[in-house]
Amino acid sequence: MVYNMETEKERELIIMVDDDPVVLRAGKNSLSGSYRVATLTSAEKLFSFLENNIPVLILLDVVMPGMDGYEAIRILKANSKTQGIPVIFLTGRADAANEYEGLSLGAIDYIIKPFVPALLRKRVEIHLLVEAQKKILETQRQALQNFNSDLQRMVEEKTHTVINLQNAIIKTLADMVEYRDNVTGSHVDRTRRGVSILINALKEQDRYRDQVANWNIEILLESSLLHDVGKIAIDDYILKKPGPLNIDEFELMKKHTDFGVQVIEKIKSAAEENEFLYYAKIFAETHHERWDGTGYPFGLEHGEIPILGRIMAIADVYDALVSERPYKEAYSHEKAVEIIREGRGTQFDPELTDIFVSVADMFREP
Repeated sequence: MVYNMETEKERELIIMVDDDPVVLRAGKNSLSGSYRVATLTSAEKLFSFLENNIPVLILLDVVMPGMDGYEAIRILKANSKTQGIPVIFLTGRADAANEYEGLSLGAIDYIIKPFVPALLRKRVEIHLLVEAQKKILETQRQALQNFNSDLQRMVEEKTHTVINLQNAIIKTLADMVEYRDNVTGSHVDRTRRGVSILINALKEQDRYRDQVANWNIEILLESSLLHDVGKIAIDDYILKKPGPLNIDEFELMKKHTDFGVQVIEKIKSAAEENEFLYYAKIFAETHHERWDGTGYPFGLEHGEIPILGRIMAIADVYDALVSERPYKEAYSHEKAVEIIREGRGTQFDPELTDIFVSVADMFREP
């Protein structure tokens, strides 16, 4: 059965299902002034009709021959095509238990027969208005959700762009320092890799758990690139000297930790405090401190030295040992490991030294 939709196309379709012709006629007379009303005498005919027509509302009798209204609404709500159609039960059963069951199955209202035509019209009108508002709210919710998703995507893309730019600037600055220092082969990249290896070993061996848990590892590793940034303020004659530094020259070289902090503080003055600058300052300021207190710039000892400074000290010294310099040949990996092991408890944190030795093979050039 196909309902004739060629007339009154602008009117919304309501389906009324009841096995009593008197009820169907009364309902149609009541509603046809505002809606197109299709009247059907059984639930089976309803499902046949729904194959080609989707109404805005179904008025459904409960007690009918064959399939009753409760079974019909179960089928309606289980079908994705019809589950959104609001259903109002029409019934002669006036007890609360039946009304509760109908509402529990998904009906939006329960109208007792015989109904007053004016009240039927008003209740249908109110329910359709509510349904229309629900659709508007759902459309607005979906639009807001799409807007938020688009906004989040735009923020992520912008953040990614800013981070990439930041990292490119940092890497360029670190490379400039290396170029002035006559250091080749990406010292900062190798020290970052060494720091990463040691931090992963800390996590795997469950050491310094409280400290590691609070670190943003990705940002921390990027900030390690600036550990020698203060060398940008050291004179070329010291940085490029082809032999060992004398005492006075070494004292000037030691100033690169102070200069590094000054560079980072200068950046902080023009930007908000953040994790990156926090980590960068620790690396720049404390990677030449020694466990026994004879390092610089502050002569810190033992636990006074931030653990990140102690980690960088090992990664930095290892790379310096295995790298060729104008004043020295490159040591073998084995020799470098032995020198660091000998510095256990004097130059280096004993526990971190043991951890380094346990993963030393990972420091070899990949």
